[in-house]
Amino acid sequence: MLKWALIFAVVALIAGALGFGGIAGAAAGIAKILFFVFLVGFVVFLVLGFLAGRKITGG
Repeated sequence: MLKWALIFAVVALIAGALGFGGIAGAAAGIAKILFFVFLVGFVVFLVLGFLAGRKITGG
């Protein structure tokens, strides 16, 4: 998901440089949404991994 966020960010930068404001804004919005979804998923899996590790080790 982070890969797609970076792709949309690059598309937004290129479209903005070429003067396509609407496309650049849409691509930047999509990139922002994908980045935050990735961030939430990363934190959730980090917490789940930490809790599972504590259960396995008995801590």
